[in-house]
Amino acid sequence: MYCLDCTNGPLCSLCLSFHKDHHAIQIRRSSYHDVIRVSEIQKFLDITGVQTYVINSAKVVFLNERPQPRPGKGVINTCEVCYRSLVDSFRFCSLGCKISGISKKKRKEWTNNLSDSDDSYSSTSIGRLKKNDDIMNNSFTPSTPPLSAVNRRIAKRRKGIPHRAPFGGLIIEY
Repeated sequence: MYCLDCTNGPLCSLCLSFHKDHHAIQIRRSSYHDVIRVSEIQKFLDITGVQTYVINSAKVVFLNERPQPRPGKGVINTCEVCYRSLVDSFRFCSLGCKISGISKKKRKEWTNNLSDSDDSYSSTSIGRLKKNDDIMNNSFTPSTPPLSAVNRRIAKRRKGIPHRAPFGGLIIEY
């Protein structure tokens, strides 16, 4: 549970009683990814354009992007950020992708406005904008990091040459 009014971090069931009049949401786990119920989040955040999923008869949205190795054949609609295949006319696969996609679009509009104007802004203003964008993107970091090359090698390791147990020099006498 998270209190949206306090923003101090997660709450336990005992601490929740101190936040009776506050807006609280619950982040759940589904298939090793963080999800939130649509009924809880749509009161506080605009989720239009984000694909919803039905899991255990509850409509949910994913918080972070779920990378897809490669899009399938015949996929018409994909996420604008991570290119995951989507159904219907959705633009994003998760809330993290929506925030990332909208912030990139706003940054592009802002830099276009800068180039159209008389270059009165310095490069430090642009640096501040990039820094703010990085902070916003990092706030939705995945809770389960993607497999690196080393982890992937270990995870998909096949049995190679058989090895005997290290008791070759041990002689047992009766």
